[in-house]
Amino acid sequence: MTLNQLLYFQTVANCEHFRQAATLLNVSQPSLSLSISSLEEELGIALFERQGRNIRLTKYGKIFLNHTNSILREVTIAKKHMYQLAHNEGHIDIAYVFPLADHYIPHIVRRFLEKEENKNITFHFHQSHTHDMILGLKNDQYDIIFSSYVKNEPDIHFIPIIHQEMVIITPLDHPLTKQKSVSLQELESYPVIGYQHTSGLGTFTKKLYDAHCITPNIVCESPDENAIASLVAENFGIALVAHVNLLQHKNVAVLNVQNLSLQHTVYLAYRKERYHIHSVKNFIQFIQEEGTQL
Repeated sequence: MTLNQLLYFQTVANCEHFRQAATLLNVSQPSLSLSISSLEEELGIALFERQGRNIRLTKYGKIFLNHTNSILREVTIAKKHMYQLAHNEGHIDIAYVFPLADHYIPHIVRRFLEKEENKNITFHFHQSHTHDMILGLKNDQYDIIFSSYVKNEPDIHFIPIIHQEMVIITPLDHPLTKQKSVSLQELESYPVIGYQHTSGLGTFTKKLYDAHCITPNIVCESPDENAIASLVAENFGIALVAHVNLLQHKNVAVLNVQNLSLQHTVYLAYRKERYHIHSVKNFIQFIQEEGTQL
């Protein structure tokens, strides 16, 4: 059974006449008759009853017509959807690390959508950790992710877009607030709230501690700066975190790290050899041109 056969059957059923249907379909009448006969043979049931020059649907032909109408309607919807995806009316699935949720992602996507040619594009937004996002990228769950860099992923293209300064946050009345800057080694003197060790920033801070021979007393782990800052504000400990906008709205002191310039980089990542629709390509180009300026 082919789509052409279904279209032929639908047209004959609506015309109730082979010659008229053949004219509409721009095929010969013998070819049309042969196609319908083959369809009836495949289904094992008569779809039409002949009445002189005219024909009419059998009881079973009417049932099959309902199915045919549904199938061809879905085909039309699918073709329209694919056309929209291919012509700047597409859909983009993006995922990003938690620090970008407060400002960067909402702002950059809004700027992208403000361009006339992008106004009909839709987005799905997902927040997750780098490890899970990499898996989602490989499984086609996401078109683009914003994550930490991951080694040994030759099929994924990583583009640096944001450099986040690392700072130490403390409660407002903490002894360290008397200092203009704090050495990284000071972390060993107090309880520390850390990032979840499976996250990109968790891995990043662990490497920092190892590189500087520091063993902080990590009393608990949290998924993002919002959760960490909330615990710090309630005096559960201090923390080394990325300097993100939401820190200014928390009751914490933000202190520079003494004699060190520590930065964590967030990357735009996507599959190298994966086919991307026009809207995804445009968004990638937009991020490369304007997304690093925020």
